[in-house]
Amino acid sequence: MLERWMFVPYLIKKRRQWDRFVLSGFIHKDYMHLLFNMFTFFFFGEVIEQFFRAKYGLVLGGTIFIAFYLLAIIISDFPTYLKHQQHGYYRALGASGGTSATVFASIIIMPLRDICLFGILCLPGFLLGGLFLIYSYNKGKQGEDGINHDAHLFGAIFGIAFIILLSPSSASNFLQEILSYRFF
Repeated sequence: MLERWMFVPYLIKKRRQWDRFVLSGFIHKDYMHLLFNMFTFFFFGEVIEQFFRAKYGLVLGGTIFIAFYLLAIIISDFPTYLKHQQHGYYRALGASGGTSATVFASIIIMPLRDICLFGILCLPGFLLGGLFLIYSYNKGKQGEDGINHDAHLFGAIFGIAFIILLSPSSASNFLQEILSYRFF
């Protein structure tokens, strides 16, 4: 099952196994990978789910939330597909694109909410998010550690775009909040 569900751009193109775009988001390297993604999704997903339910109601809001997450998994892997469709060796797995989209959508909604790394370093979401985007971009360019940093980056971009498209006022609220932020 792991081998069949793994995100392998070469096989997606060669055998037209498009289902790997979704299936790869439901398998993980190990329990720590799964735990980290689901722990993060649990805390940030609640913000997004409540946002959708408040805006669109219980049923439609819940449906939009599920669609958001699944689309984030698919769309965050598309740049990786384009980059590696000729490389038979490339493999990826996990829900990191969906998780990243969820975190960044919540940052747009609540940019000053602290995000803590390992309970030690806590920074407002927009600052930590900006650092994470820079890190993901640079690591994606290097591509040496076996982690799909492009999925993190494009998942984040998707999460930002999705929230702003559904709620354009969230962009101006985001800007107002970060412009009023004082570090000290």
